[in-house]
Amino acid sequence: MEQREKQELDSLEEVEKEEERPSVTQEETIPLFGYELLRDIVLPDILGKETDNISYWAGKNIARVYPQPSLADLQTFFIRAGWGTLTLKKEQRSSLEFELSGPSVERRLHNKETCSFQLEAGFLAEQIQAQKGYTAEAEQWKKHRNKVVLSIVYDRRDILV
Repeated sequence: MEQREKQELDSLEEVEKEEERPSVTQEETIPLFGYELLRDIVLPDILGKETDNISYWAGKNIARVYPQPSLADLQTFFIRAGWGTLTLKKEQRSSLEFELSGPSVERRLHNKETCSFQLEAGFLAEQIQAQKGYTAEAEQWKKHRNKVVLSIVYDRRDILV
């Protein structure tokens, strides 16, 4: 009986640890169409011409809440968030170029001419800043046929303290 109680207690502790970790389960996800409605129609209606600026800073804030210590973690986060597949395409001395692709990106690019990727850009800039230890900003993002290219620039002279 004592062994069984110990196993149940250990199991309960594991469940509590799992609950402490921020995660996304299947039940918490929304259909892509619902996400697009909110992101590409409702928010721009509410925020107007400030949509891109607010989205960028919201992305930076999300990055602070969900820090990703590695490129692999970043890639996993992008997939879990429904933002697409993130690939590092080019790394230079003070900049990184990422490609964002996949069905969700293609669909957004196809369905909405004016869709914005400022949320992703802000998130990525803040993550790179935390990983590299230098201030970083998204310099630009460009739409290509079925993908988006995000350029993140960091300043090696501006070290975070």
